[in-house]
Amino acid sequence: MSNFQHTDKIRILLVDDEDEFRQTIAKRMEKRGIVPEQARNGEECLAILEKKPMDVVVLDVKMPGMNGIEVLYHIKERHPKTEVILLTGHATTEDGVEGIKSGAFDYLFKPVKLEHLLSKIKQAEEKIRREEERLKEAEFRATMEQQMIACERLASLGTLAAGVAHEINNPLAIMNESVGWMKLLLKKEELAEMPRKQDFELALNKIEKGIDRTKRITHQLLGYARKSDSVVSEVNLRELVDEAVQLVNVEAKNKDIEIIREMNSSIGTIWSDPSQLRQVLINLLTNAIHATGPGGRITIIFDGTSDVVSLTVKDTGIGIPKENLERIFEPFFSTKPPGEGTGLGLFVTRGIVEKIGISMEVESQVGKGSSFCIKLPKNLEIK
Repeated sequence: MSNFQHTDKIRILLVDDEDEFRQTIAKRMEKRGIVPEQARNGEECLAILEKKPMDVVVLDVKMPGMNGIEVLYHIKERHPKTEVILLTGHATTEDGVEGIKSGAFDYLFKPVKLEHLLSKIKQAEEKIRREEERLKEAEFRATMEQQMIACERLASLGTLAAGVAHEINNPLAIMNESVGWMKLLLKKEELAEMPRKQDFELALNKIEKGIDRTKRITHQLLGYARKSDSVVSEVNLRELVDEAVQLVNVEAKNKDIEIIREMNSSIGTIWSDPSQLRQVLINLLTNAIHATGPGGRITIIFDGTSDVVSLTVKDTGIGIPKENLERIFEPFFSTKPPGEGTGLGLFVTRGIVEKIGISMEVESQVGKGSSFCIKLPKNLEIK
Protein backbone atom coordinates (compact mmCIF):
# COMPACT_ATOMS: atom_id res chain seq x y z
CA MET A 1 0.00 0.00 0.00
CA SER A 2 2.83 2.42 0.81
CA ASN A 3 3.95 2.44 -2.82
CA PHE A 4 0.61 3.98 -3.80
CA GLN A 5 -0.02 6.33 -0.88
CA HIS A 6 -0.18 9.41 -3.15
CA THR A 7 -2.00 7.75 -6.08
CA ASP A 8 -5.39 8.87 -4.71
CA LYS A 9 -4.47 12.43 -5.73
CA ILE A 10 -4.06 11.47 -9.39
CA ARG A 11 -6.96 12.29 -11.70
CA ILE A 12 -7.72 9.06 -13.59
CA LEU A 13 -10.14 8.33 -16.42
CA LEU A 14 -11.05 4.71 -17.28
CA VAL A 15 -12.26 4.22 -20.87
CA ASP A 16 -13.62 0.80 -21.88
CA ASP A 17 -16.75 -0.37 -23.68
CA GLU A 18 -16.92 -3.50 -21.47
CA ASP A 19 -19.01 -2.20 -18.57
CA GLU A 20 -18.34 -5.13 -16.24
CA PHE A 21 -14.54 -4.95 -16.68
CA ARG A 22 -14.45 -1.14 -16.32
CA GLN A 23 -16.72 -1.05 -13.28
CA THR A 24 -14.81 -3.89 -11.57
CA ILE A 25 -11.49 -2.01 -11.98
CA ALA A 26 -13.14 1.18 -10.72
CA LYS A 27 -14.56 -0.53 -7.60
CA ARG A 28 -11.20 -2.11 -6.77
CA MET A 29 -9.55 1.31 -7.16
CA GLU A 30 -12.17 2.89 -4.89
CA LYS A 31 -11.21 0.41 -2.16
CA ARG A 32 -7.71 1.92 -2.38
CA GLY A 33 -9.16 5.41 -1.97
CA ILE A 34 -9.00 6.21 -5.69
CA VAL A 35 -12.19 7.41 -7.40
CA PRO A 36 -11.68 7.36 -11.18
CA GLU A 37 -13.92 8.93 -13.80
CA GLN A 38 -15.43 6.48 -16.31
CA ALA A 39 -16.26 6.60 -20.04
CA ARG A 40 -17.81 3.91 -22.26
CA ASN A 41 -16.29 5.03 -25.56
CA GLY A 42 -13.87 7.42 -27.21
CA GLU A 43 -16.40 10.20 -27.83
CA GLU A 44 -17.44 10.19 -24.16
CA CYS A 45 -13.78 10.16 -23.12
CA LEU A 46 -12.96 13.28 -25.19
CA ALA A 47 -16.08 15.07 -23.92
CA ILE A 48 -15.02 14.45 -20.29
CA LEU A 49 -11.48 15.68 -20.98
CA GLU A 50 -12.85 18.95 -22.39
CA LYS A 51 -14.57 19.60 -19.07
CA LYS A 52 -12.20 17.95 -16.57
CA PRO A 53 -8.40 17.78 -16.98
CA MET A 54 -7.02 14.30 -16.25
CA ASP A 55 -3.52 13.16 -15.36
CA VAL A 56 -3.82 9.58 -16.67
CA VAL A 57 -6.25 7.95 -19.10
CA VAL A 58 -6.46 4.14 -19.05
CA LEU A 59 -7.73 3.48 -22.56
CA ASP A 60 -9.03 0.29 -24.20
CA VAL A 61 -7.71 -0.13 -27.76
CA LYS A 62 -10.50 -2.27 -29.26
CA MET A 63 -13.73 -0.27 -29.00
CA PRO A 64 -16.63 0.13 -31.42
CA GLY A 65 -16.73 3.43 -33.29
CA MET A 66 -13.59 5.41 -32.51
CA ASN A 67 -10.86 2.94 -31.50
CA GLY A 68 -8.24 3.55 -28.80
CA ILE A 69 -5.47 4.58 -31.22
CA GLU A 70 -7.71 7.26 -32.76
CA VAL A 71 -8.70 8.51 -29.29
CA LEU A 72 -5.01 8.59 -28.34
CA TYR A 73 -4.26 10.86 -31.32
CA HIS A 74 -6.96 13.30 -30.19
CA ILE A 75 -5.83 13.25 -26.56
CA LYS A 76 -2.21 14.01 -27.45
CA GLU A 77 -3.30 16.77 -29.80
CA ARG A 78 -5.71 18.47 -27.41
CA HIS A 79 -4.29 17.50 -23.98
CA PRO A 80 -0.54 16.86 -24.44
CA LYS A 81 0.17 16.79 -20.68
CA THR A 82 -2.19 13.85 -20.12
CA GLU A 83 -0.51 10.43 -20.03
CA VAL A 84 -2.28 7.48 -21.70
CA ILE A 85 -1.97 3.80 -20.78
CA LEU A 86 -3.34 1.57 -23.54
CA LEU A 87 -5.18 -1.61 -22.52
CA THR A 88 -6.40 -4.49 -24.69
CA GLY A 89 -7.43 -8.11 -24.64
CA HIS A 90 -6.63 -8.56 -28.34
CA ALA A 91 -3.03 -7.47 -28.50
CA THR A 92 -1.10 -7.14 -31.70
CA THR A 93 2.45 -5.97 -32.14
CA GLU A 94 1.34 -3.37 -34.66
CA ASP A 95 -1.10 -1.78 -32.22
CA GLY A 96 1.52 -1.67 -29.49
CA VAL A 97 4.17 -0.06 -31.71
CA GLU A 98 1.69 2.42 -33.15
CA GLY A 99 0.41 3.31 -29.70
CA ILE A 100 3.88 3.97 -28.25
CA LYS A 101 4.86 5.96 -31.36
CA SER A 102 1.72 8.05 -30.92
CA GLY A 103 2.69 9.01 -27.39
CA ALA A 104 1.18 6.32 -25.16
CA PHE A 105 2.98 5.92 -21.84
CA ASP A 106 2.66 2.11 -21.90
CA TYR A 107 0.70 -0.78 -23.39
CA LEU A 108 -0.81 -3.46 -21.10
CA PHE A 109 -2.71 -6.68 -21.82
CA LYS A 110 -5.96 -7.92 -20.31
CA PRO A 111 -6.52 -9.47 -17.89
CA VAL A 112 -4.43 -6.93 -16.00
CA LYS A 113 -3.49 -7.19 -12.34
CA LEU A 114 -4.57 -4.14 -10.33
CA GLU A 115 -1.14 -3.84 -8.69
CA HIS A 116 0.49 -3.78 -12.10
CA LEU A 117 -1.93 -1.15 -13.40
CA LEU A 118 -1.51 1.02 -10.29
CA SER A 119 2.26 0.72 -10.65
CA LYS A 120 2.07 1.99 -14.25
CA ILE A 121 -0.27 4.82 -13.19
CA LYS A 122 2.21 5.79 -10.47
CA GLN A 123 5.06 5.78 -12.99
CA ALA A 124 3.02 7.98 -15.34
CA GLU A 125 2.28 10.37 -12.46
CA GLU A 126 6.01 10.55 -11.66
CA LYS A 127 6.73 11.40 -15.29
CA ILE A 128 4.15 14.20 -15.15
CA ARG A 129 5.67 15.52 -11.92
CA ARG A 130 9.21 15.44 -13.33
CA GLU A 131 8.05 17.33 -16.42
CA GLU A 132 6.35 19.97 -14.23
CA GLU A 133 9.52 20.32 -12.16
CA ARG A 134 11.58 20.66 -15.34
CA LEU A 135 9.30 23.40 -16.64
CA LYS A 136 9.35 25.20 -13.28
CA GLU A 137 13.13 24.98 -13.20
CA ALA A 138 13.37 26.37 -16.75
CA GLU A 139 10.98 29.15 -15.79
CA PHE A 140 12.98 29.88 -12.64
CA ARG A 141 16.24 30.00 -14.59
CA ALA A 142 14.71 32.38 -17.13
CA THR A 143 13.46 34.61 -14.31
CA MET A 144 16.86 34.57 -12.59
CA GLU A 145 18.60 35.42 -15.85
CA GLN A 146 16.28 38.39 -16.30
CA GLN A 147 16.92 39.48 -12.72
CA MET A 148 20.67 39.21 -13.22
CA ILE A 149 20.43 41.29 -16.37
CA ALA A 150 18.34 43.84 -14.49
CA CYS A 151 20.84 43.92 -11.61
CA GLU A 152 23.70 44.49 -14.02
CA ARG A 153 21.79 47.28 -15.71
CA LEU A 154 20.97 48.86 -12.36
CA ALA A 155 24.60 48.68 -11.27
CA SER A 156 25.61 50.39 -14.50
CA LEU A 157 22.84 52.92 -13.99
CA GLY A 158 24.11 53.76 -10.50
CA THR A 159 27.63 54.32 -11.81
CA LEU A 160 26.27 56.36 -14.70
CA ALA A 161 24.13 58.47 -12.35
CA ALA A 162 27.07 59.39 -10.14
CA GLY A 163 29.18 60.31 -13.16
CA VAL A 164 26.34 62.29 -14.74
CA ALA A 165 25.71 64.26 -11.56
CA HIS A 166 29.37 65.20 -11.22
CA GLU A 167 30.16 65.90 -14.85
CA ILE A 168 26.93 67.53 -16.02
CA ASN A 169 25.34 69.42 -13.12
CA ASN A 170 28.18 71.94 -12.79
CA PRO A 171 28.20 73.02 -16.46
CA LEU A 172 24.39 73.05 -16.37
CA ALA A 173 24.50 75.56 -13.51
CA ILE A 174 26.88 77.79 -15.53
CA MET A 175 24.65 77.53 -18.62
CA ASN A 176 21.54 78.34 -16.57
CA GLU A 177 23.23 81.37 -15.01
CA SER A 178 24.33 82.61 -18.44
CA VAL A 179 20.80 82.27 -19.82
CA GLY A 180 19.46 84.28 -16.91
CA TRP A 181 22.10 86.98 -17.46
CA MET A 182 21.29 87.24 -21.19
CA LYS A 183 17.57 87.52 -20.41
CA LEU A 184 18.31 90.43 -18.07
CA LEU A 185 20.35 92.12 -20.81
CA LEU A 186 17.49 91.82 -23.27
CA LYS A 187 15.21 93.65 -20.82
CA LYS A 188 17.45 96.75 -20.73
CA GLU A 189 16.15 99.88 -22.45
CA GLU A 190 19.09 100.18 -24.83
CA LEU A 191 18.16 96.79 -26.32
CA ALA A 192 14.45 97.56 -26.62
CA GLU A 193 14.75 98.07 -30.39
CA MET A 194 17.22 95.24 -30.94
CA PRO A 195 16.65 93.52 -34.33
CA ARG A 196 15.03 90.09 -34.07
CA LYS A 197 14.83 90.40 -30.29
CA GLN A 198 11.95 87.91 -30.10
CA ASP A 199 14.04 85.28 -31.91
CA PHE A 200 16.77 85.66 -29.30
CA GLU A 201 14.23 85.35 -26.47
CA LEU A 202 12.74 82.25 -28.09
CA ALA A 203 16.21 80.68 -28.42
CA LEU A 204 17.02 81.42 -24.76
CA ASN A 205 13.73 79.83 -23.67
CA LYS A 206 14.58 76.70 -25.63
CA ILE A 207 18.01 76.55 -23.99
CA GLU A 208 16.38 76.99 -20.57
CA LYS A 209 13.92 74.18 -21.25
CA GLY A 210 16.77 71.93 -22.41
CA ILE A 211 18.67 72.64 -19.19
CA ASP A 212 15.58 71.85 -17.09
CA ARG A 213 15.03 68.59 -18.96
CA THR A 214 18.65 67.54 -18.44
CA LYS A 215 18.33 68.35 -14.75
CA ARG A 216 15.24 66.16 -14.50
CA ILE A 217 17.09 63.26 -16.09
CA THR A 218 20.01 63.50 -13.65
CA HIS A 219 17.66 63.90 -10.68
CA GLN A 220 15.64 60.86 -11.71
CA LEU A 221 18.78 58.81 -12.19
CA LEU A 222 20.16 59.86 -8.83
CA GLY A 223 16.80 59.42 -7.17
CA TYR A 224 16.77 55.76 -8.20
CA ALA A 225 20.43 55.00 -7.64
CA ARG A 226 20.66 56.67 -4.23
CA LYS A 227 19.92 54.32 -1.35
CA SER A 228 18.14 56.84 0.85
CA ASP A 229 16.44 55.71 4.05
CA SER A 230 12.68 55.88 4.17
CA VAL A 231 11.11 58.17 6.74
CA VAL A 232 7.86 56.60 7.91
CA SER A 233 5.16 58.85 9.29
CA GLU A 234 1.37 59.12 9.37
CA VAL A 235 0.10 60.17 5.94
CA ASN A 236 -3.25 61.82 5.34
CA LEU A 237 -4.19 60.41 1.94
CA ARG A 238 -6.69 63.13 1.06
CA GLU A 239 -4.12 65.85 1.73
CA LEU A 240 -1.46 63.93 -0.19
CA VAL A 241 -3.73 63.64 -3.23
CA ASP A 242 -4.57 67.35 -3.04
CA GLU A 243 -0.87 68.25 -2.98
CA ALA A 244 -0.03 66.02 -5.95
CA VAL A 245 -2.99 67.30 -7.99
CA GLN A 246 -2.03 70.89 -7.27
CA LEU A 247 1.47 70.25 -8.63
CA VAL A 248 0.18 68.89 -11.97
CA ASN A 249 -2.99 70.93 -12.21
CA VAL A 250 -1.62 73.66 -14.49
CA GLU A 251 -0.52 71.10 -17.11
CA ALA A 252 -3.87 69.31 -16.84
CA LYS A 253 -5.86 72.52 -17.26
CA ASN A 254 -3.79 73.54 -20.27
CA LYS A 255 -4.95 70.30 -21.95
CA ASP A 256 -8.52 70.66 -20.63
CA ILE A 257 -8.15 67.39 -18.69
CA GLU A 258 -10.45 66.83 -15.71
CA ILE A 259 -8.96 65.17 -12.61
CA ILE A 260 -11.55 63.33 -10.49
CA ARG A 261 -11.07 61.94 -6.98
CA GLU A 262 -12.91 58.83 -5.76
CA MET A 263 -11.81 58.16 -2.20
CA ASN A 264 -13.23 55.71 0.29
CA SER A 265 -14.22 57.89 3.25
CA SER A 266 -13.22 55.14 5.71
CA ILE A 267 -9.58 55.39 4.60
CA GLY A 268 -8.11 58.42 6.34
CA THR A 269 -4.45 57.84 7.08
CA ILE A 270 -1.77 55.21 6.63
CA TRP A 271 1.80 54.87 7.88
CA SER A 272 4.19 55.23 4.96
CA ASP A 273 6.93 57.38 3.44
CA PRO A 274 5.07 60.55 2.38
CA SER A 275 7.77 61.97 0.08
CA GLN A 276 8.17 58.73 -1.89
CA LEU A 277 4.43 58.12 -2.01
CA ARG A 278 3.93 61.67 -3.30
CA GLN A 279 6.58 61.04 -5.98
CA VAL A 280 4.76 57.88 -7.11
CA LEU A 281 1.46 59.74 -7.39
CA ILE A 282 3.02 62.68 -9.27
CA ASN A 283 4.77 60.31 -11.70
CA LEU A 284 1.55 58.41 -12.41
CA LEU A 285 -0.47 61.61 -12.83
CA THR A 286 2.16 63.14 -15.12
CA ASN A 287 2.19 60.01 -17.29
CA ALA A 288 -1.60 60.01 -17.41
CA ILE A 289 -1.69 63.68 -18.49
CA HIS A 290 0.84 63.01 -21.27
CA ALA A 291 -1.18 60.00 -22.48
CA THR A 292 -4.56 61.75 -22.37
CA GLY A 293 -5.82 64.05 -25.09
CA PRO A 294 -7.68 67.36 -24.64
CA GLY A 295 -11.05 66.94 -22.95
CA GLY A 296 -9.99 63.67 -21.35
CA ARG A 297 -10.40 62.50 -17.79
CA ILE A 298 -8.08 61.17 -15.07
CA THR A 299 -9.53 59.42 -12.02
CA ILE A 300 -7.68 58.92 -8.74
CA ILE A 301 -9.21 56.07 -6.73
CA PHE A 302 -8.37 55.20 -3.14
CA ASP A 303 -9.92 52.05 -1.68
CA GLY A 304 -8.82 49.18 0.53
CA THR A 305 -9.26 46.70 3.33
CA SER A 306 -8.23 46.67 6.97
CA ASP A 307 -4.62 45.91 5.99
CA VAL A 308 -4.10 47.12 2.42
CA VAL A 309 -4.88 50.34 0.57
CA SER A 310 -5.13 50.44 -3.21
CA LEU A 311 -4.21 53.61 -5.10
CA THR A 312 -5.36 53.66 -8.73
CA VAL A 313 -4.69 56.29 -11.39
CA LYS A 314 -6.97 55.70 -14.37
CA ASP A 315 -6.96 57.72 -17.58
CA THR A 316 -8.95 57.89 -20.82
CA GLY A 317 -5.79 58.21 -22.91
CA ILE A 318 -4.28 56.44 -25.89
CA GLY A 319 -3.56 53.19 -24.02
CA ILE A 320 -0.51 50.94 -24.17
CA PRO A 321 -0.05 48.24 -26.84
CA LYS A 322 0.13 44.73 -25.39
CA GLU A 323 3.70 44.22 -26.63
CA ASN A 324 4.86 47.27 -24.63
CA LEU A 325 3.19 46.43 -21.29
CA GLU A 326 6.23 44.51 -20.01
CA ARG A 327 8.71 47.07 -21.34
CA ILE A 328 7.22 50.26 -19.89
CA PHE A 329 9.15 49.74 -16.63
CA GLU A 330 12.52 49.40 -18.35
CA PRO A 331 14.92 52.34 -17.89
CA PHE A 332 14.96 54.72 -20.87
CA PHE A 333 12.06 52.96 -22.63
CA SER A 334 9.60 55.55 -23.92
CA THR A 335 7.00 55.70 -26.68
CA LYS A 336 7.10 59.50 -26.72
CA PRO A 337 8.82 61.38 -29.55
CA PRO A 338 12.53 62.20 -29.04
CA GLY A 339 12.97 65.06 -26.61
CA GLU A 340 9.60 64.60 -24.90
CA GLY A 341 10.26 61.77 -22.50
CA THR A 342 13.17 60.36 -20.45
CA GLY A 343 11.79 56.83 -20.10
CA LEU A 344 12.59 56.92 -16.38
CA GLY A 345 9.28 57.90 -14.75
CA LEU A 346 7.73 54.43 -14.50
CA PHE A 347 11.13 52.83 -13.90
CA VAL A 348 11.63 55.06 -10.84
CA THR A 349 8.00 54.54 -9.79
CA ARG A 350 8.33 50.76 -9.74
CA GLY A 351 11.54 51.05 -7.72
CA ILE A 352 9.72 53.09 -5.08
CA VAL A 353 6.74 50.72 -5.04
CA GLU A 354 9.06 47.75 -4.46
CA LYS A 355 10.37 49.58 -1.39
CA ILE A 356 7.20 51.00 0.18
CA GLY A 357 4.41 49.02 -1.50
CA ILE A 358 3.18 45.51 -2.09
CA SER A 359 2.62 45.39 -5.84
CA MET A 360 1.77 47.41 -8.94
CA GLU A 361 -0.69 46.19 -11.58
CA VAL A 362 -1.27 47.68 -15.02
CA GLU A 363 -4.31 47.32 -17.25
CA SER A 364 -4.55 49.02 -20.60
CA GLN A 365 -6.54 49.00 -23.81
CA VAL A 366 -5.37 50.84 -26.89
CA GLY A 367 -7.64 53.76 -27.65
CA LYS A 368 -9.50 53.54 -24.32
CA GLY A 369 -6.92 54.27 -21.63
CA SER A 370 -4.76 52.80 -18.90
CA SER A 371 -5.03 52.02 -15.21
CA PHE A 372 -2.11 51.78 -12.76
CA CYS A 373 -3.01 50.25 -9.38
CA ILE A 374 -0.60 50.39 -6.42
CA LYS A 375 -1.18 48.17 -3.38
CA LEU A 376 0.12 49.79 -0.18
CA PRO A 377 0.30 48.37 3.35
CA LYS A 378 -1.52 50.47 5.94
CA ASN A 379 1.49 50.12 8.18
CA LEU A 380 4.82 50.22 6.37
CA GLU A 381 7.65 48.23 7.95
CA ILE A 382 11.10 49.15 6.65
CA LYS A 383 13.47 46.19 6.75
